[in-house]
Amino acid sequence: MNIAVLDDYQQLAAGLPAWKALPASVRIQTFSTPAANEDELVRRLEPFQVVVAMRERTAFPARVIERLPNLRLLASTGLRNASIDLEACKRQGVVVSGARGARNGRTSTSETALALILALAKQLVPSHQALVEGRWQPVLASGVAGRVLGLAGLGNIGAQMAQLGRALGMEVIAWSPNLTAARAAEHGVRAVSCDELFEQSDVLSLHLVLSERTTGLVSKARLAQMKREAVLINTSRAGLVHEEALLEALQERRIAGAGLDVFWQEPLPASHPLLKMDNVVLTPHLGYATLENFTAFYAGVVENILAWIEGRPVLALQGA
Repeated sequence: MNIAVLDDYQQLAAGLPAWKALPASVRIQTFSTPAANEDELVRRLEPFQVVVAMRERTAFPARVIERLPNLRLLASTGLRNASIDLEACKRQGVVVSGARGARNGRTSTSETALALILALAKQLVPSHQALVEGRWQPVLASGVAGRVLGLAGLGNIGAQMAQLGRALGMEVIAWSPNLTAARAAEHGVRAVSCDELFEQSDVLSLHLVLSERTTGLVSKARLAQMKREAVLINTSRAGLVHEEALLEALQERRIAGAGLDVFWQEPLPASHPLLKMDNVVLTPHLGYATLENFTAFYAGVVENILAWIEGRPVLALQGA
């Protein structure tokens, strides 16, 4: 049996102990760089019966699934993967599984969001670069205590952000399509309308599931509602934000800045306009990328592969 492990950027997957549980006859090949296009992806994966996907780093639309006749198990990390066409997998007889991360996996995402907030407020990137270049204190930092932290979404990660914001002395407000005042109050948060969220937030942090209702939520019109001194933080899904609208708002300084951990194309192309801007802090989708999380993910993947080999039920991906 041949197993492909995709998007192992740090080349650490094969060294994790979980794989030792598989039969000795299993052949595992890891790929540390993404395929350049769908044709290359298909060529890579043609020999494999099992493919391991790291979250949504590689897309599996129907046109890819249908060109992989040897594929029998698509084992994703995480319990959701919007990049896999589940109906196409069902038609082709491909089993799809999911794997849970570490207990602190979601906390890692809120920690990344907090790091982006503080990096922008404290001017960490330009200050570091100035010191490297021999310049001292070129810009002033700002405080976050007393500022308004707006949360789009108050699920598990949003609730953690509310706690972190309050600990920093921030006033926390929140909105989501189904948020009630009672749930907001449970987390010490004031529920507001979507208009109020964009208009009142000094820091607007996104923590929503990507869906038909939320795709493109941060539009040109919504960005126009934000304060000029406000910053946008996105550690959730790039599709929540209209790309061209955000680039325009940042270039024209209609908002003060953005801290982004997710992008419309990943890895982010070296030619992307964001990389030339001085009012952004960018991280390469680090929210869930911790050793603890990956260790748990791959352990779950191996459990699913063993269950599939032995004819037992796998942990199904949500929606499968």
